[in-house]
Amino acid sequence: MTDVLLSAGVVEYEDTGGDGPVVVLLHGVAMNGSLWRHVVGELRDDFRCVVPTLPLGAHRRPMRPDADLTVPGVARLVAEFLDALDLTDVTLVMNDWGGAQALVADGRDQRIGKLVITSCEAFDNFPPGLPGRNLYAAAKMPGGIELAFALLKLKPMRRLPMTWGWMSKRPVPNEVLDGWFQPLWTSTEIRRDLRAYVLGVPPKDELLRWAEGLRAFDRPALVVWATEDKVMPLDHGRRLAGLLPQGELVEIADSYTLIPEDQPQQLSAAIRAFLLKTAGA
Repeated sequence: MTDVLLSAGVVEYEDTGGDGPVVVLLHGVAMNGSLWRHVVGELRDDFRCVVPTLPLGAHRRPMRPDADLTVPGVARLVAEFLDALDLTDVTLVMNDWGGAQALVADGRDQRIGKLVITSCEAFDNFPPGLPGRNLYAAAKMPGGIELAFALLKLKPMRRLPMTWGWMSKRPVPNEVLDGWFQPLWTSTEIRRDLRAYVLGVPPKDELLRWAEGLRAFDRPALVVWATEDKVMPLDHGRRLAGLLPQGELVEIADSYTLIPEDQPQQLSAAIRAFLLKTAGA
């Protein structure tokens, strides 16, 4: 694990290195880059995998108190991250978190050569589904974030639909979840950062503008969606693929939102096939 200083603070990331095409993989709220551990394991021999831990609650270093951690603010941080590492012709992959779509709408996508959108927030599904609405309600209450995650120390609570039960069809290993939640259990500043993000959702018309902005992405794009997703509607995946001029759709069965957890080999194979087919595009 290494790190880079950005305007909001220090962002840690994993970089497998090598001369292969660059794949940058983004995770969702209260997770870190370990979400992609299985996918990276499948791809790292042929691709340079760069996996930042975004300031979405599982980051270990608090951001600056005045950092813009709204949804568009974190999206701009992704663009800044690509700039800081001077990464070009990147394949940007996102799961659960859809904020990076804003980079296309706002013209900050010059370093992105290909886009892979896998079961994530889209259109006006921010915050997404029952778990997202539950977290948003907690964030609006004083001490709500602390209480919500304190309850997740109790392992049975983790499989409730309003927490993590609808995020993955198979339970995420408890040691992985412990790693994701530890910063929120122990740091007031990390809880502050997450609260700023959760309450920083743009108005509905702005969210819909992001989706419409994908019509301008004239490069190869892959949409991968879980057919049994209970948080991100399957119709959203099909609509996104239709908006993207070069969009193609792959649907994966026997999975909920966190396809990197439920079906990492199928997801890795889909990404690999897409990258090989579009090599040089």
